[in-house]
Amino acid sequence: MTLSPTHPLRVAAAVIRRRAGDGGADELLLTQRPPGGVLGLQWEFPGGKIEPGESAERALEREIEEELGVRANAKRVVDTARHTYDHGVSVEIVFIECEIEAAEFRPSAAVHRVRWAKARDIDLDELLEADRAFVRRLRETG
Repeated sequence: MTLSPTHPLRVAAAVIRRRAGDGGADELLLTQRPPGGVLGLQWEFPGGKIEPGESAERALEREIEEELGVRANAKRVVDTARHTYDHGVSVEIVFIECEIEAAEFRPSAAVHRVRWAKARDIDLDELLEADRAFVRRLRETG
């Protein structure tokens, strides 16, 4: 199948929160793509491709275990977005609130770095374009 705006690549993105140490706004878990390629070193919400016949929730749990080495429990879909990149790839992202069972990660080769950040502190220029509108909405709602 050719990926196009009418047949986008479907991906699940984990919205994982933790209480900030300063008692302020929650922090979000972000991962950085490895160097190289069109989207190298961009930050994103962890997750990945939804396989044919797989639910977004199951894909998310599988991807978090593969990428970060921890078990995740998908809770609820909080948003869905579509985006077409300049290089031609179209994606449909299902943002899913979830919890993880451990905070010590064992990142795979698909993850360059891991960090926690408050929505207001995320540099949108360093974030995947497809995730930016979602972060803007998080900033507005707190």
